[in-house]
Amino acid sequence: MTMMRKTITIPDAMESWIKARIESGLYVNDSEYMRDLIRRDQERHAGEEQLRGLIAEGLESGMSNASAADIKKRVEDRLKADGRL
Repeated sequence: MTMMRKTITIPDAMESWIKARIESGLYVNDSEYMRDLIRRDQERHAGEEQLRGLIAEGLESGMSNASAADIKKRVEDRLKADGRL
């Protein structure tokens, strides 16, 4: 993987925060911290895109004829099957 060098300007308070994170042992250096922030942002964006797709799918499917109790039961059954309930 090719690495690119970037120069950023941040306020003193942010610099102090980054240094504290490095001193805590969570990160080796500034670059590792920034790469982690970018990875997390990419993951969050992907999750948001997935959620938007699911919302669009739900809206396109129209209204359900199932009762609230039926819907709740289906969700509970699905969560139990997945081991989340």
